[in-house]
Parts: sequence; C-alpha cells; structure tokens
Amino acid sequence: MNIPTFIRKHATFLLSLVAVILINAVGVTLYLRADLTKNKVYTLSAASRSAVSALSEPLTIKVFFTSNLPAPYNTIERYTRDLLAEYAIAGNRFFNYEFYDISAAGGEKSQKNRELAQSYGIAPVQVRMIKQDQVKFQNALMGMVLIHGDIIETIPSITTTDGLEYRITSAIRKMANKVSALVNIKDKVAIKLYLSSSLQAVGPSINVPGLAEMPGRIARLVDKLNSRYYGKLSFTALDPSSRPELEKEAADHHVLFLRWNRFRDSRGKLVAAGRAYAGLVVNHGDRTETVSLIHVQTLPLFGTQYALAGMDEIEQALSKTVESVINVNEEIGYLADHGTLPLPGASAGGGLANLNKQLSEEYSIKPVNLNNGEIPDSLSFLMIAGPREPFSDYDLYQIDQFLMKGKSLAVFLDPLSEVAPQGAGGFPFQNQAPSYRPLDTGLGKLLAWYGLHTEKSYVLDENCYHQQTPAVFGGGEQPLYFAPIIESDKIASDVPYLRNLNGFIMLKASPVDIDKQKIEENGLSFTRLFSSSDRSWVSGGMTDLNPIYLQPPSDPAKLKSVAMAYVVEGPFPSYFAGKPAPVKPAPAGKSKKAGEKRATHVIAEGGVIKKGRPGKIFLIGTSDILKDNLFDEEGGTPNAQFVLNVIDMLNNRVDNAVMRTKVQSFNPLKQVGPGARTAIKTANIVGLPLLVVAAGLIVWFRRTVRKRAIRRMFAKRGTQEVH
Repeated sequence: MNIPTFIRKHATFLLSLVAVILINAVGVTLYLRADLTKNKVYTLSAASRSAVSALSEPLTIKVFFTSNLPAPYNTIERYTRDLLAEYAIAGNRFFNYEFYDISAAGGEKSQKNRELAQSYGIAPVQVRMIKQDQVKFQNALMGMVLIHGDIIETIPSITTTDGLEYRITSAIRKMANKVSALVNIKDKVAIKLYLSSSLQAVGPSINVPGLAEMPGRIARLVDKLNSRYYGKLSFTALDPSSRPELEKEAADHHVLFLRWNRFRDSRGKLVAAGRAYAGLVVNHGDRTETVSLIHVQTLPLFGTQYALAGMDEIEQALSKTVESVINVNEEIGYLADHGTLPLPGASAGGGLANLNKQLSEEYSIKPVNLNNGEIPDSLSFLMIAGPREPFSDYDLYQIDQFLMKGKSLAVFLDPLSEVAPQGAGGFPFQNQAPSYRPLDTGLGKLLAWYGLHTEKSYVLDENCYHQQTPAVFGGGEQPLYFAPIIESDKIASDVPYLRNLNGFIMLKASPVDIDKQKIEENGLSFTRLFSSSDRSWVSGGMTDLNPIYLQPPSDPAKLKSVAMAYVVEGPFPSYFAGKPAPVKPAPAGKSKKAGEKRATHVIAEGGVIKKGRPGKIFLIGTSDILKDNLFDEEGGTPNAQFVLNVIDMLNNRVDNAVMRTKVQSFNPLKQVGPGARTAIKTANIVGLPLLVVAAGLIVWFRRTVRKRAIRRMFAKRGTQEVH
C-alpha cells in the first residue's frame, strides 16, 4: 500500500492530534480532579455532601454576579461556579443552580436580572478598582438566593471565598430544618402588634410619622411571610390604649413604652400628656420574643432620637424571630445567672454580641436560670461563661445530674476577679491599675471531682501580643505578657476540629491541670487542646498586670509550656453519689406560712444518678476570649473559629467544625532561629543564581557531548566510504 509522502512525514503529529481530540471528547463526560491544597479547599466537606444528598424537595440556587469585575473579585465568580458544580455532583436530582448575568452591556435582560436580585434583598456593594493609576469605586452585585419549597434564604454579598462553603451548607441545613419544623407544628405562630393609638398624636413630633397605616402594613407583611411559612403565621393588631389588660400584656413582654408630658407641637397645637406602647411580639408555645418597631438612640447635644424601622428591616427581624420561637435550630443552654457574662452583651468591647450572633446562626440559645428553675431536659449542652456569684449545693447538683445524663458542658472559668480601686463615695480612682483577687464560686470543687482544675493565677508568655505605645509615652511596642500567642505547634493538630487552626490569642487565662490518675480510674479520656509557648511562666502571689512592671523571670528554668484547655469525656462519676440530694433553697423573701410543714420525712430513692452516660466537659481558664474585642462579628478570625469549633464538637458536629476552618486567613510563617534565617537568606541570594549557572553548565555539557557523538558518527561513515 502506497502511503502519501505528506502523511508519512507528519504521521506522529496527526496521531497526536487525533489522540488529543479523543481525550477531550471523553473528558466532556468523564474527568478526574485532584485537590492538591493542604486543607482540601476545593473539595466538599463531609457535612456539605451529607446536606445536599439528603434533599427531599427541590432546592434552587440563583447566583447574581456583575461581570468583568476587577481583581481580586473576578476570581470569586469562578470559585463559586466550581463550588456549586461540586455540590451538583454530590447532590441528588433535587439540587439545581443558575447564574444570572448582571452587566451593563446585557440590555433589558440584565436589567430584569438586577430587579430580580433586588427583589430577593441582594443590594449592590461597592468594590474598589485601580484604573489608569487612579483608585475608583464600582457598584456590583455579588450574591445568591437559595429557594427550598416556600423557604427562601439569602446570602446578600459574596465578597470573599473564605467560608463560602460553610455559609451555603449552613443555609441548606437551616432551610431543611425550617421545613421540618413548620410542617410538624400544630399551633400557629402568633404575631401581635401592640401599638397604642395615642402615639399618633406625638408621632410627627418625634419623627415617627405614618403610625396609623402601620397595622395594615404589618398585616400585609405577615401575609407575604405566610407564603414562605406554609400559612403557619397569625396576626393580631392590638391597641393598649383601649384596654388596661393590654397595657399589662405589653409591659410583661417588654414592649417599648413611651411617656410624654403636655406640650405644643411645631404647629402650636396643644398635645395632652399621655403614654403608649409600640412593638411586635412573636409567640409559640412557651417561647416569646419581641421585635422593635421604633429605634431609640440618645446622642450628645441632640438628645433622644426616634426612628421608625423600615419594612425590609421588620421583615428580616420577623423572619429570624419566627425561626427562633419554632426552634428551627438545635437548642443549646446558656447559664444566665450567677453573674455570668450577659448574652448578648450591650457594652462596647466587653459584651458577647458577636458570639450571640454567630451561635444564633446554628443554634437556638435558651437562657438557663438555676436560681429560678432547673436545667431543661430538652437541652444537651450548657455553656457557663465567667460566673462571679457562688453556686449553692443545689445548683451544683443540677449541673452534676445534667452531665450524668450524657450531656456536654463548656466552662469558661475566670481565676481572678478584677477590682477597680475606689475612693470616697465608691467612685473609682483615676489612672490607677485594678487589683486582682482570687475568684471562688464553688464550681471549682465540682470540676476537681471530675479530674479538672484551674489555678488562681495567669499564664504569662514572652511570645505574646505587642501593643503599639502612643508617641506621647515614648512610642514603640509594649509586650502584653498576659495575652499569649498560641502557635500551631502548641495546638492539638491530631484533633479534627483544631487541625487547620494556625494560631490564636488568649487573654488573662489561667493554667488548666488534670488529675490523670482519677481520670483513668473513672474510665475517662482527656485531650489537651493547646498550651502556651516554651517561654511562658505563671504569675504567683499578688498579681499586677501593668505591662510596665511585668517582667519575665530571670531564671530560664522557670520558663516552660503550660496547658491551657482540656476536654474530658466519658461516663463521669457523680459528685453526689452516696450523698442525699441537696434541698432546693426557698426563694428569697419567702418564709414558711403558719401551720405549713416541710416533708422532711419523704426521701426520693434513686434520685441521684451515681454514674452517668458518656458526656463531655470542656474547660478553659478565661472568659475574655468570648468578648467582642477578641471575637469578631463575622466569626472568621482564629479566635472565633476556635470557640465555635469547640461548641460544635460538644454538640456532636465535628464535620461542621472541620468545614468552618478549611480556609484560614491567618497563616503565620514558622519561627526559625537566627542561623536558619541566615541560611535561607544566603540560599535565596546566592543559591538561586548558582542553580541557574549549574543548569546552564549541564545543558552546555550535554550539547557538547552530543556534538562530539555526531562528529564521531559522521567520521566513521566517511572512513567506511573511503574503504
């Protein structure tokens, strides 16, 4: 067979071209991906695969992105597409997604897409771009909406890829829980508007007009929400001015109360003195929450300012409140008495508003008051944050028996109490450092029985946060030894929910010890979660945290790593085993009535659970890490992720914790010694050029050898032809 010369000459090229075409054709349907990132950033977590594969009703995700965005925003859309493609692979037939183009060149279709996005509450965000050596700003839409049955969840802005998978999966699970909760409830969720008609007389004077139309507007809003909540909402408008019992109801629900004296308005009209209530109350079963209609703010010079909440704001607040009262999310307990930190906190820098916001995304938080009641059996987790008041034996008994039922405890225990110096009249002295006194609430003896112990001191560390000193005080940096930096090599990397954390900061934390012998005898297991650096020490005696006077010990032998947090789990022995159950104290101010007898002769046999089902205790010697100055609003810092991951672990949501920390914004360089740093610098400055030279010499040598071989070959052929 005669093969054309052209084909013979280019056979290798033609065969390679055919192979490439066939490989691409096969790759359309069959392809293989390899995620080479350390934390598998581009691979769906187990929690995401489980959530999307368990869908029983259609879930549609609509994504709105403005095209041709500048860096780094131009990579976000690509990442979102790849991520949703992974969801589609892991999901079943109920999962669907669609991207909507929002561009200026898109014409009428793009305009309709913009209007659709805004109808879902996705508003433009401002992004910065550098063009022609100038910094400019551009409005862009970057958001998505998830629709599951009649339930809608919105992610209004996607300005970073960090935590996007966590946000999507959390929304999917929340929607599935919401559908299940709404289908199963029997009684409707009651939404009551308490709005006094008397308020209309002063509404224009306090910049709150349109109160007469408010009942109708709220009624229409509830009708709109009913289309998403399977018709499970009912609405009633009440006028507390008409009936005294309605005023009492409004007061009991802590609805905003306003009172005014007689005055003349801006038109000279005399307005009589009066009082009014304004607010929304959402109730279902034994859960009741209040939604504000009027915002009140006191400003310097301007006095008290009033503002009526917008309907979009009211709609969002009502949605979140309805979800809270029907227990869409798993319920967790938070100890609200015994002087614990208030949740949510109201004081700047010292409250727990950010923690409350993040926990509320995944859980329904139920305040627990040991003084007025007991820990509900429905709870499986209790958080105790910074208690200041003593626990009675009956309080400890409740906590002990809660743990015996196989539940979990998270204890953030402060070792010392900060006391501000006071002068005459109880006023604090100015410019004087506070003193620190040992804090003993009685909770320590219960924890010691389980094998856990905190010291009445602080962990101080040379490897700590440095504070910038103002120029008026000399400038420079001031080490805060009581704020140790926890590095990755001191974190339990073998624990899944801490594996991806690269470090965080502690503040005013005490050492945490365990009694290994007691733990082993009781069949328990323990995990040390993290420790301070090898350059740390423990404060002793009188504690003074003034950075000016704090100095590391002169003896290097006193520097060592100190354990700062533990988790102990297993079947705990009861502190009250073999003891009679403590008697509940009588409420303060209540005395025994004449002729009333105490049933001291009645004993409840078997009331104390002596050995519990497997439970968990997390103990750390500080509550400061929960406060807003260390816990950010978005929950993305390592400090926030550590706290949230521990709480997820205690609630058996380890997969959720692993997903949260897949992407880390805090990736510090590994600390090395001066010698290693010099070697690395030398390798970069001298080594790289030498490698290039060496590579060039190798190429030159191989070419020289090849040339010699060719010369010898032709010289040999020439010799043969001569002969």
